[in-house]
Amino acid sequence: MLTFDTLTFQNARAVLEQGCAAIRGGETEIDLSNVQAADSSAVAVLLAWQRIARKQGSTLTYRNIPAGLQSLADVYGVDSLLGCSPADLAHH
Repeated sequence: MLTFDTLTFQNARAVLEQGCAAIRGGETEIDLSNVQAADSSAVAVLLAWQRIARKQGSTLTYRNIPAGLQSLADVYGVDSLLGCSPADLAHH
């Protein structure tokens, strides 16, 4: 399972590539509970992963989305594109 604790500009490219490989390998769920730091790059990465999954004909689900990351998605108006529900939000 793909895990990372930071998703910022500094590591976005590497995390994007790891996620793309995981999705191409059949991963359909990504748990974000370990993410302690995220910036707007994280939103872009999550959206890119959704596009890759859709191209493969699969559905990607995010679990335990940190509140800060959800807030960024809300601000950018893309929260619905991430395919998460309130139950998927982390409570930390």
